[in-house]
Amino acid sequence: MGLIVQKFGGTSVGSVNKILNVAACVKEEIERGNKVVVVVSAMGKSTDQLVGLAKEISPQPNKRDMDMLLSTGEQVTISLLSMALNQQGMDAVSFTGWQAGIVTEPVHGNARISNINTDAIQNQLSAGKVVIVAGFQGITENGEITTLGRGGSDTTAVALAAALKADKCDIYTDVTGVFTTDPRYVKDARKLLSVSYDEMLELANLGAGVLHPRAVEFAKNYQVKLEVRSSMEKIEGTVIEGEAAMEQNLVVRGVAFEDEITRVTVLGLTNSLTSLSTIFTTLAQNNINVDIIIQSTTEAGTANLSFSIHTNDWLETLNVLEDNKGVLGYEQLDAENKLAKVSIVGSGMISNPGVAAKMFEVLATNNIQIKMVSTSEIKVSAVVEEKNMLKAVEALHKAFGLGNN
Repeated sequence: MGLIVQKFGGTSVGSVNKILNVAACVKEEIERGNKVVVVVSAMGKSTDQLVGLAKEISPQPNKRDMDMLLSTGEQVTISLLSMALNQQGMDAVSFTGWQAGIVTEPVHGNARISNINTDAIQNQLSAGKVVIVAGFQGITENGEITTLGRGGSDTTAVALAAALKADKCDIYTDVTGVFTTDPRYVKDARKLLSVSYDEMLELANLGAGVLHPRAVEFAKNYQVKLEVRSSMEKIEGTVIEGEAAMEQNLVVRGVAFEDEITRVTVLGLTNSLTSLSTIFTTLAQNNINVDIIIQSTTEAGTANLSFSIHTNDWLETLNVLEDNKGVLGYEQLDAENKLAKVSIVGSGMISNPGVAAKMFEVLATNNIQIKMVSTSEIKVSAVVEEKNMLKAVEALHKAFGLGNN
């Protein structure tokens, strides 16, 4: 008898019929002789609907209140799935994140899991029950309800698999695995049989929505056996593992993209040794994530600094920088919205020079201007105008031979 953690996303539990289908998937695993812990997201677009309700009341709702509101979405799903399983003759029990022992840091809206007390889950598993856990949520040491950020149910599932020492964690979604790019936008995108932890972490961080980045971090750090598979089709998915087999000798394994990027430029910054650390420490203290960073020095001896953020964080970033203008010592701020980030990812890039040059050549040939660039050993990212995002993705996907044809 093994222990399997199954995670079902919002599209997989978007209706009563889909919840009944999930119950059937769980039943199959039970009939194979395994113990099962199920992690679920809120139904369909219910989280978006809750966010919409909040925005009707306030353009910037209190983050604590938002966590109280959004955490209710998953509670609906766990209750209905437990009912479905019990109706089909399986003994099931539903837990909220805090009932499941998931403890997080004291950050609202984007908390990280700091500890999991598995006693309650283990007791129920020992009693022969299927345990259903609400994803995306936890509780602080002081009893405050928190959420893990969008896509956080993936993180819940993999963290539980690590804490419970599960034999496997299956991430069920509306696609059949991890593709070379998003098949909803690029028709000849191809499913990969396997992806390394490092490649998947880059793809997830760069906009591939199939897995949450923190979930991949947990999987890598605790060597959790992970598979992304379809909740509707009974076929093999994509295995996430330490070293993925090179398919067709592909140097680039995938193209990721993300819209709603804003470039912030801080002009006339005092060119001192502590200027950069002061700015980014201030932003970090306000839980603002910064991505690509570029600095240049002017003839006047000052520095100009550009960095990219998610557009949702723009107003808060502006307020933080303006509130601390005296301490930070800059002259003015500028911003450019309606940008996107397009990235190529592949472990083979380490030993193959010229990949970045080819990417830039492809974008130039297609008259796509590059605003910012970021590189690592296994990825190259370029910030472009949002209107050119899909054009860039299709061109790069074709140029690096990633399609089915």
